[in-house]
Amino acid sequence: MLTEIIMNKAVFITAPEVFRDEEYYKPKKVLEEAYTEVITASVKTGKLRGRFGFKTTSTLLIQDINPNDFDAIVYIGGNGSIVFFDNHYALKLANDFFKQRKPTASICIAGVILANAGILKGTKATVFIDGKEALIKGGAVYTGNPLEIDGNIITANGPDAAEDFGKAVLKSLE
Repeated sequence: MLTEIIMNKAVFITAPEVFRDEEYYKPKKVLEEAYTEVITASVKTGKLRGRFGFKTTSTLLIQDINPNDFDAIVYIGGNGSIVFFDNHYALKLANDFFKQRKPTASICIAGVILANAGILKGTKATVFIDGKEALIKGGAVYTGNPLEIDGNIITANGPDAAEDFGKAVLKSLE
């Protein structure tokens, strides 16, 4: 009998509510199909609810994340992600993963988290249009493209880029 071998482990930072459903489940599916374990973390454990009713479960509080336990961090977008814009733990984790040269990724408006963490200076990045000024203020070279990969930083601008974003995160783990 063959057993699945988990090759990598990623943590998805997801708002407790009003995260963007497809920005969560499309990249998660891409990663899991390639034997990457995805752990969902938030400001609470238990049930989380997306903007359109998709439900998932957080099993880890963001303050309990040890970057040494994961190969990548992914910030999920949607209006709910505003809870992380100035969250000490969310910003510190972005810095920790970035400094360890691990994939540090955000989709949609969650790119503001990376900008606020100060890790986008001189980096090509994209974000949902509402976050453009925050990225520029954070020193990013805003492109407006659907997907940007600059070193270990991966950013996407919204739900239409979710699958390609997942593939980019997966490729960065190879």
